[in-house]
Amino acid sequence: MLREVLEVLDPQPGEFAVDCTVGLAGHAVELLTRVGLSGMLLGLDCDGEHADRSRERLAATGLTFKLVQSNFAALPTVLAAAGIDGADIVLADLGMSSMQVDDASRGFSYVREGPLDMRMDRSRGRTAADLIAKITESELAQLLREFGDEPSADEIARAIIAARGRAAIRSTVELARVVAEAVGQPASRDEGWRLHPTQSRWNTHPAARAFQALRLAVNRELANLTELLRVLPSCLRSGGRAAIISFHSGEDRLVKESFRDGERAGWYSDGGGPLRATEAEKLANPRARSAKLRWVAASSTIGPR
Repeated sequence: MLREVLEVLDPQPGEFAVDCTVGLAGHAVELLTRVGLSGMLLGLDCDGEHADRSRERLAATGLTFKLVQSNFAALPTVLAAAGIDGADIVLADLGMSSMQVDDASRGFSYVREGPLDMRMDRSRGRTAADLIAKITESELAQLLREFGDEPSADEIARAIIAARGRAAIRSTVELARVVAEAVGQPASRDEGWRLHPTQSRWNTHPAARAFQALRLAVNRELANLTELLRVLPSCLRSGGRAAIISFHSGEDRLVKESFRDGERAGWYSDGGGPLRATEAEKLANPRARSAKLRWVAASSTIGPR
């Protein structure tokens, strides 16, 4: 949703922009190009494994930028450490990137054999395999419902607990097979497979929601988003703009409610959304089919840190 992001954020020469999820710098390069020689971009990402590639792409612009490996929940701390009093633009593109899914060793894919990891930052924290090894059946069912919107949460939780009782679940494909069998579906279909070239319907892999739920839990993604939304008003300069792209109903609900409450409190003077990806973008990038873009503009009244 690059075109939509640039339209709602409207970056101007001389402004200071923050990309909270820099990834391979797709959005960041375009933001940096527009703030220009007199502007600057700060890029954050808790996953530092592709920092060299994103740094190379940003350096090719010849413009001023800084990359920091950090979770966006720590945005005020990162700004303070850089001696920056606030941002004109803040962008967060939530969820995971294609480069993470395509790397089987990261454990995000349910169709590629790999270790059941799912950590955005592999230098710390528990893996998805660790979580599955210790969680109770009732806790797992609740996690699948809350983070995955999974209608078969009880059946899947029961099947996973039974499978781990026979042997530890360590592989992505192994877990995907357990989930698929629990709901009586084959595990060989890839997410995003189109039923017919002229149709806009999609087949979803039977393990898609379970993998999403586990990833959100392993990385504390909803808690980190909640913290970013809490501190965001104090990180924006007057007239600054923020945009967030979400891919999960729980994420979008948090963003919608926070932006609404911020407008009522006078922290934000304007906002909009959700915008959705065009059919052409969904066809080119199946991940975009669930994307929702919301945005706000900061008023002169700054919220609490």
